[in-house]
Amino acid sequence: MKTATTIRHLGFEDLGSWAGVLERHGYRVDYRDAGLDDFAAIDPLAPELLILLGGPLGVYQAADYPYLATEIGLAKRRIEAGRPTLGVCLGSQVLAHALGADVIVAEEDEVGWAPLELTPEGLDSPLRHLRDVPVLHWHGDRFHLPEGTERLAATPACPNQAFRAGANLLAVQFHPEVSWPHLERWLIGHTRALQERDEDIPRLRAQSERNCAMLEPAAESLLTDWLEGLG
Repeated sequence: MKTATTIRHLGFEDLGSWAGVLERHGYRVDYRDAGLDDFAAIDPLAPELLILLGGPLGVYQAADYPYLATEIGLAKRRIEAGRPTLGVCLGSQVLAHALGADVIVAEEDEVGWAPLELTPEGLDSPLRHLRDVPVLHWHGDRFHLPEGTERLAATPACPNQAFRAGANLLAVQFHPEVSWPHLERWLIGHTRALQERDEDIPRLRAQSERNCAMLEPAAESLLTDWLEGLG
């Protein structure tokens, strides 16, 4: 089987609905967990696919969390070699940083459900499946668009929500992979941050259950198209 090495920064922020898509396309998921596994032991070119998932850290915190520097180096090697690589949320920021773009603290966190504004390039990409579909936003940082990439999506609060470079590199700031009821673990794991934001958790839970029913099939189609278009 092909291997999809997946860097996971929090145990409950996993591949969600995408795990089944990968399995159906012949991939064995190989999770590597931040703080437990040695990222330096990953051969950057060996896995058929590298996926970098989300988490609450920022790429500028590498001095406090040294594995971030190793992860960024891993991403650079993948990009230089043109190997298939996918980044979600923090993972997208790692890819942007590896491509030389700035990653900055946003003026305000973007947390909750909202649709994307797809660019013409986005409508001509696998993200077209997300047209008019609410997606989950859960981030406090944002990236500038790396030179030489195509901007695929935006929101009013975040002008760069997704980019690609050729067929083999895709980065999304939002969370297309989330599924219900597994998203309940996010509400538990991020409870302090949600309380600090004065979020209405029952309302967010109800929105999540309703919107995941729309998002999951669309996100599965997104990933299917991307995998089938890999060079």
